[in-house]
Amino acid sequence: MPEIALKRAYAPAAPSDGQRLLVDRLWPRGISKEKLQLTEWLKDVAPSDALRHRFHHDPSLWDAFRRAYFAELDANPEAVQALRDRISEGPVTLIYAAKDEAHNNALALRDYLLQ
Repeated sequence: MPEIALKRAYAPAAPSDGQRLLVDRLWPRGISKEKLQLTEWLKDVAPSDALRHRFHHDPSLWDAFRRAYFAELDANPEAVQALRDRISEGPVTLIYAAKDEAHNNALALRDYLLQ
């Protein structure tokens, strides 16, 4: 199984993170590029603005969000393959800004990649 960790953008970077990949469409508020220490910003695998606004981190919409997000990922195989290529190079940490650690796009994206 590939090593895919998750971490909030506001948590400190660590050497064990491996490649740090931001998977949000928007830059996290109040954090500098230097502090975030990203390997790459992968906007193309983030949920669309329309989906992000529709979900708006409402846990009751989690299942619907995942279905819609997975359909968006299915429709964007080039971006997903670029992410899979990164993962094949070694440990990866998907970076996200959401406060909810149980319902966020990085978690859904990891589930998608591991299925």
